[in-house]
Amino acid sequence: MSERVAVVVGAGGGLGLATAVVLADAGFSVTAVDRTEKALEQLPDGISREVGDATDPAVARSVLDRIATESGPPEVLVNTLGAFRPGDVLAATPDDLRVMLDVNLGAALWLSQAVAPYMRRRGGGAIVHVSARPASEPTAGMAAYSLGKAALNHLVRILDLELRPHGIRVNAVAPQLLDTAKNRAVLPPEALAHAVAPEAIANVIAFLAGDLAADISGAIVPAYGA
Repeated sequence: MSERVAVVVGAGGGLGLATAVVLADAGFSVTAVDRTEKALEQLPDGISREVGDATDPAVARSVLDRIATESGPPEVLVNTLGAFRPGDVLAATPDDLRVMLDVNLGAALWLSQAVAPYMRRRGGGAIVHVSARPASEPTAGMAAYSLGKAALNHLVRILDLELRPHGIRVNAVAPQLLDTAKNRAVLPPEALAHAVAPEAIANVIAFLAGDLAADISGAIVPAYGA
């Protein structure tokens, strides 16, 4: 249990997969988490897998407890979970808002609560959440999504204030659009002209999680692409 342990949640998605690989290449012992075993099938050998839905606070805690017991207390937590529903503010429904808050805000809160005690006991750690450009810049047609991600940004700043005294750094990276197979299947080529490869964002996440970013906490790092 002397290894540097990193946990990547949402590792079944394009960004989560890329992040797990980058952190493993950087020397971390990585455990990848997603809701189903099938979502984790593309991960390379050498990366551990855990199944659980982090939007449930009890599940988030039990998954982190298992990882800490089996691999050691996490030094790094990366949360790449996210959900998107388009729609303008006048058309937003209670279900739209609930889902956007549960996934884009709730999971970040529950995971941070679950990992913080382990990081405090080990003397420090780094948490990186994934936000989005509409969280900081109002964007028409994304009302519920923007609100969920904006709340995540504020959570990052609150976590920074409360956890930094314990040696725990909390940051977020904010892409605009990722060049993933899922997005290529639903978006026209012109919409993807400025999309960023998941590997590029994963490298930003790895920087924020690593020793070179030891003095950075409470930051929302834009990664919008060209």
